[in-house]
Amino acid sequence: MKKMLLMSMVLPSLLLVTACNQQAATKTNESFSHTQESTTKKESAHLDYDAQEEWEQVAGKMQSPIDIPASAAKEMTDQGNITLNYSAKITKAENNGHSIQLADSGSAVINQRNFELTQFHFHAQSEHTVDGKHYPMEVHFVNQAQDGRIAVIGVFFEEGKENKGFQEVLDDVKNQSDNEITDIETMFPENKSYYHYLGSLTTPPLSENVEWYVLKNPVQVSAEQIKEFQKFYDHNNREIQPLNDRAVLMHNE
Repeated sequence: MKKMLLMSMVLPSLLLVTACNQQAATKTNESFSHTQESTTKKESAHLDYDAQEEWEQVAGKMQSPIDIPASAAKEMTDQGNITLNYSAKITKAENNGHSIQLADSGSAVINQRNFELTQFHFHAQSEHTVDGKHYPMEVHFVNQAQDGRIAVIGVFFEEGKENKGFQEVLDDVKNQSDNEITDIETMFPENKSYYHYLGSLTTPPLSENVEWYVLKNPVQVSAEQIKEFQKFYDHNNREIQPLNDRAVLMHNE
């Protein structure tokens, strides 16, 4: 059986005026396909987070993650709908050599553009910061459109009570099983306010023109769950990248 997650958020018109041309979208699609292929290779795909300066990188000034300047974020004025329809049917959970990653299915409709949920994975500590503050963990839900456009929803984890959905993830990885994650919605906060900016993938090839939606409100996981994840990875977060001239927008639900 499947349990579906539905939520509605706001999409700024900034995305419409900054959309890539078809050639750029094609390159992004090719780069993302390469990334997906490489992340299935477990230890052979290991990334050295202590030597990030040696990573292969696509040149550009729109890299992720960033430090989100909360007080300087600009309120959105235009509105458009995002509807997420995520499935509880997990097709594969694995330790891929640089994160715990789960293949999943589902869809997202973003301003009349269709995206497919391809996978979600975890970082410790958080890759993004807010006013210089790291969270213990961050999860990324990666969505891709047919033209190669990528939209990533980031959720911060903070220490608190045990999270049932995250525990199911940990159990799957420890037991090398592919059981359903029946409580995927517990890895999203009830209030879906978020920060938005245009950035990049955070692992090679670090392709740009990725739409980022970083939810403001963190989700609680227990101290024991954080420690359990850290047995696999305790430093798989990319260093903060310069914001340069990019705008950071925010939507308050």
